[in-house]
Amino acid sequence: MELKSKIAVITGGSGGIGRAMAKAFLAEGARAVVLADLNGAATKAAAEQLGCDGVACDVTDEKQVVDLVAHTRQQHGPIDLFCSNAGAIGEGVLMDAANKEWQRLWDLHVMSHIYAARAVLPAMIERGDGYLLNTASAAGLLAAIGSGPYTVTKAAAVKLAEFIAITHGDDGIRVSVLCPQGVNTAMAPRSLGDGQTDGIIEADDLARVVVDGLREERFHILPHAEVENYVRRKGDDIDRWLAGMRRLRRRSLES
Repeated sequence: MELKSKIAVITGGSGGIGRAMAKAFLAEGARAVVLADLNGAATKAAAEQLGCDGVACDVTDEKQVVDLVAHTRQQHGPIDLFCSNAGAIGEGVLMDAANKEWQRLWDLHVMSHIYAARAVLPAMIERGDGYLLNTASAAGLLAAIGSGPYTVTKAAAVKLAEFIAITHGDDGIRVSVLCPQGVNTAMAPRSLGDGQTDGIIEADDLARVVVDGLREERFHILPHAEVENYVRRKGDDIDRWLAGMRRLRRRSLES
């Protein structure tokens, strides 16, 4: 997809990855970008700085997502690209992760993507063209040792993106899943031990990778190139990969 003259929606758009993607899309000539986030004031402020539209939206509430899509169509026209980007870090591993934490991240990292797809796909399918970009994480392809709810829900987000790509690819729907490691935002992991990251990159650098990935219509958009090799090694020998991850966990606990 070339972004010139396109209409895009970005959730989780008031800062970090979402704001950087909006900036990059506008630089590519997007006709309209609509930012959406839980904090309406921060979203409107970011949109004003960038010169785009901004609305408050809780992506875990399906009606609010439907209203966001309706607002975009009424104000700007048919949506070409929906970036379901909202997310949060998680707490707990397994025994110490409360049920409400599992549910919170399930709603944010999985159901929000489902709500977005339900809202935009009918019109996209009718015209035979549309693009979904769902933000997951390298943790969804690999693992984040420090958070069970985060890892599991991000893995589900990757699988959902795969399912949509399989189910609606013949309808003209293209799908990408964004899977970064550490990005210099409020959610950035602090070290390899607790974040499995090969380096913290800037959000603007990630956004340039996203633009290239959309242009090439790659399913996996990987701002950290090393992740591709890790995924390949995991697929080649899952038992060896699990043993390596256990060693990494032990080192993390000892540090």
